[in-house]
Formats: sequence, structure tokens, C-alpha cells
Amino acid sequence: MSPVPAPHPSPAANRLRQLLHGISRATSPHVALLVILAVGLLPALALTLVSAEVYESVTDADGIAGLDRPVLETALGLRTPALDSAVTGFTNLAGTIGMPVIAGLVVLVMGLRWRSWTPLILTAAAAAGSLLMTVTGKALIGRTRPDLADAVPPYESSASFPSGHTLNSIVIAGILAYLVILHVHNRWAKASALLAAAVFTFAVGLSRVYLGHHWLTDVLVAWTLGAAWLAVVITAHQLLRRLPEHRAAVQGSPPRRRP
Repeated sequence: MSPVPAPHPSPAANRLRQLLHGISRATSPHVALLVILAVGLLPALALTLVSAEVYESVTDADGIAGLDRPVLETALGLRTPALDSAVTGFTNLAGTIGMPVIAGLVVLVMGLRWRSWTPLILTAAAAAGSLLMTVTGKALIGRTRPDLADAVPPYESSASFPSGHTLNSIVIAGILAYLVILHVHNRWAKASALLAAAVFTFAVGLSRVYLGHHWLTDVLVAWTLGAAWLAVVITAHQLLRRLPEHRAAVQGSPPRRRP
């Protein structure tokens, strides 16, 4: 049986490739990456707007939001002083101080080890997009958090939708896992990075509900939005990596030593 020929790229794909080629040649591969991400942020923000409208309608209709109160009541029944302290310490890892510090250290090690700016640029762009989506969603909905009587201090006063901790954690942990997967060859290491990112993100979301800082639906939508933006960032990077003349520079792999 003769091999099936590879499909030819569509005219739109060819034009996109030519545009990226021109931008990367005129500037640098990293500038082309930022341009792609800037364009990709538009549908991500549009998804945030649509999600906000759907979320508001569902909440008003008492659909999936009917799970919010029962789940919070379950969390209240599980609380103990020791567990509250442990979960609070863990969720702070995904906060405005913990996450940037941890991500910054990991990115620094990656950049120095691989002698590349790609980890810094990719992570910073991903974080900026998730932050913008969080701010946009909170401004559009302005949903009230659970009552302070049902929350574990320290209390938070910003809008509840979406959960910023959850959205940022899935984006940052996801992009770091993606970078590891690109640069390691051991399958177990790849699987471990992916599993660690998934477990961390899942645990962060549940911790926000357990502490009474967010409703369950805030976390569910944050997971959805974060995964969508992460897909945009990874797709943008993969598009640029397919430009052969800039492949090594975009991948961020160190040059091989000649024997």
C-alpha cells in the first residue's frame, strides 16, 4: 500500500507562515512570539466575556451554581484549626507573592541552564494574559464572595469571579510543565512534570473553595479560562518553532558541542 501523502497547507496557513517569517527576520523570533500572543489574547478575552455572560445567566437561573452552597457546607464540616492553617499556607503558594517568587526562581534556573530568554518571555507573557483575564472577569461580574462568617482568615475583598489563584496557577504551572516537556527526553520526567502541574492546579482550586474564599463555580470557570489561554500560548510557541531558520533560537535549547 502506498503511503498517504501529507496534506498541503491551506492558503491561510501559508500566509500566516510568511507573515511570521517576515516578522521574525525583521526583528527576532521572540518579538514574533509576542506578536502572536498579542493576537491570541483577543479570542482569550472574548472567551472571558462570553464566559462572564454565560456564568451570570447560569447563576441567575440557579443551575450549576446550585452546587456552590452544598460544596461550601461540606467544606465547613471538614475544617479543623490545623487543616485550616495547612491549606492557607498551601494556597499562598499560588498567591500574588508566592507564585511570582516560585515561578521566577524556576524560570531563572531554566534560562541559565538552557542559555535562553524563551522561558522568561513565554512565562511572563502567559502570566500577563492570565492576569488580564482575571481583572476583566472580576470587573464584568463583580460577584460577592462567600460570607466572611464562612471564610477562613485572612479575608479577601476583591470580586469572587473568577478565582485568580486558580486561573494563574493553571497557566503558570502549565507553561512550566510545557517547557520541561520540551527540554527533557525521559518519559517519566515528562509525565511527572505534567502530573505535578495538574495536581497543583487541582489542589489550588479546591483550597480556594475549602477556605471559603471562592464559590465552586468561580474555580470551575477559572480552570476553563486558564486552560484556554494556556492552549493559546502553547500553540503560538509551536507555530514559531516550525520556522526552520529560527527553530533553535525559539526552542531555547543550548547549542550542541562539537566533538
